[in-house]
Amino acid sequence: MADVNKVVLAYSGGLDTSVILKWLQDTYNCEVVTFTADLGQGEEVEPARAKAQAMGVKEIYIDDLREEFVRDFVFPMFRANTVYEGEYLLGTSIARPLIAKRLIEIANETGADAISHGATGKGNDQVRFELGAYALKPGVKVIAPWREWDLLSREKLMDYAEKHGIPIERHGKKKSPYSMDANLLHISYEGGVLEDTWTEHEEDMWRWTVSPEKAPDTPQYLELTYRNGDIVAIDGVEMTPATVLATLNRIGGEHGIGRLDIVENRYVGMKSRGCYETPGGTIMLRAHRAIESITLDREVAHLKDELMPKYASLIYTGYWWSPERLMLQQMIDASQAHVNGVVRLKLYKGNVIVTGRKSDESLFDANIATFEEDGGAYNQADAAGFIKLNALRMRIAANKGRTLV
Repeated sequence: MADVNKVVLAYSGGLDTSVILKWLQDTYNCEVVTFTADLGQGEEVEPARAKAQAMGVKEIYIDDLREEFVRDFVFPMFRANTVYEGEYLLGTSIARPLIAKRLIEIANETGADAISHGATGKGNDQVRFELGAYALKPGVKVIAPWREWDLLSREKLMDYAEKHGIPIERHGKKKSPYSMDANLLHISYEGGVLEDTWTEHEEDMWRWTVSPEKAPDTPQYLELTYRNGDIVAIDGVEMTPATVLATLNRIGGEHGIGRLDIVENRYVGMKSRGCYETPGGTIMLRAHRAIESITLDREVAHLKDELMPKYASLIYTGYWWSPERLMLQQMIDASQAHVNGVVRLKLYKGNVIVTGRKSDESLFDANIATFEEDGGAYNQADAAGFIKLNALRMRIAANKGRTLV
């Protein structure tokens, strides 16, 4: 412990990280630098500055990372149509590599020899933070208090805070029964009644979306403009990446879009139930697949779909900075060169319905696909030889008596 002189702490100003700050100062007798990230979580981050100052912190970083988050992490992930285990849009997972990156940058700027985080020893986030940190600064020391201390309950944390004069209110507003994480892509809920997989989630849990039953009776149409696989405009109005996602979150939430209740497989080995609100991401996924349906070659599209589960797993398990993820990203980004055009959507009571797609680079040829006269653009007689050649190996096997029935 004596060899830690300065540590950069991922700091929210809440109970856990406030206790961690004091615990680091006392246990490691070191200087603490705090880093608070604004990822669009919808909560004021500036109060963390005053709390850190009250704890004697001299170097305080409060960074607005919303544009970088969407531009360099969310958008690249959605170019791959990324979904983990068929449902989860990876809202928490994709934020962790950015936080790890900034922790290391600050460590380098301040001469710190360690970083620290508030992730528990039961979850995925400890893996994501630390794999990212080691990839970017191999020799960095990582301090994970939840793996070292005995403050394993909220009451013990509160007692520690009271004993050490940490400014935490014991009797404030009622605390949510859920463990929550929010950023511009999503908000997640775990714990409480959700730990019983048979118990329905409570309606008053949701923060961003109305229930589909209470959504407007009139559908809303949107037109999303794509350039190289990324949304650059909504209804013809050009926007920055963060503004695109924030706008889609607002509109999608009004129409009850993006609610999810799943049981997922954590990297550390246990199953975990979580509920997620991802209104903007749900719209983005549906629209991106729609524009790709007319601009991507068939085999390119199929290859992307085959590789996507691996890509999703790499993000979920914390390997964003790995060479294999970077290699896959280069391939994915190359596939987006012609993914340009406009998708028209109808939003209605929790549903995202594609009603149109167009592109100057569309591979859809109505003259060939038509059910009417095609003027000789396609010779249907060619299909006979095509089918016989593809059936050849099965015909040979059947002639040898190798039948399946």
